[in-house]
Amino acid sequence: MTDIQRVGVVGGGQMGSGIAEVFARAGLDVKVAEITGEALELGRTRLANSLAKAQERGKISAEERDGTLERLTFTTDLGEFADRDLVIEAVVENEQVKTDIFRVLDQVVTRPDAILASNTSSIPLVRLAVATSRPDHVLGIHFFNPAPVQRLVELIPALTTGSETVKRADHLVTEVLGKHAIRAQDRAGFVVNALLVPYLLSAIRMFESGIATREDIDNGMEMGCAHPMGPLKLSDLIGLDTVAAIADSMYAEYKEPLYAAPPILQRMVDAGRLGRKTGAGFYSY
Repeated sequence: MTDIQRVGVVGGGQMGSGIAEVFARAGLDVKVAEITGEALELGRTRLANSLAKAQERGKISAEERDGTLERLTFTTDLGEFADRDLVIEAVVENEQVKTDIFRVLDQVVTRPDAILASNTSSIPLVRLAVATSRPDHVLGIHFFNPAPVQRLVELIPALTTGSETVKRADHLVTEVLGKHAIRAQDRAGFVVNALLVPYLLSAIRMFESGIATREDIDNGMEMGCAHPMGPLKLSDLIGLDTVAAIADSMYAEYKEPLYAAPPILQRMVDAGRLGRKTGAGFYSY
């Protein structure tokens, strides 16, 4: 049992919809917010399709699918988050956008013990926390893509996060959602991306310099190191804009060359070739 029953998710994109599905499948009341009605409908469709696929694969029953859908509501008004026990932000990896959202949430979420969380991959949590009047109730709860499938969640307390907030978040993630939680300090990249992103950037540099083809790079890691997916395919799955944003955040914090985004990555982002979500990245989809 948890004291968190009503959850708000800001963002209905790939990560936001997946996070909303995780909470709703765990029996919680979930409200998803998007900036426009069109984006909201895309998120609703994304969620419905994901649940249909889960049923087809035998992961959930038809009754569980229908029950999950009944626990999901959608809005374009963050003011409807007033009664939420937890709100998790899952929008674009942009510090200003996230900070603005946290300022709004601080005003509209009325419950004094409500947790405000971010799914950021790399942005320092303390910067989001101090944008609110309740920094002790702010932390990072970082899911991995696809959230309904991946078991790992990073919990990232800021310097300002209260111990009770961390305890409640850990109980929610492990006991209610059934995920495996690891703790990370509030440093850009946290645990997983601090290890993963330099590896992805190295593969992108190898491709850019012509040392090997994209297929040979990916096959090398899949067949030679038993990775389930090669680094260029994985970059496309994550989203090249997200990879670049994480790299920029980590380079800004550490100033080490291994975190610097290769020129070809930035050019692909500028061209809108972001990977799977746009149909083209290092591969075509």
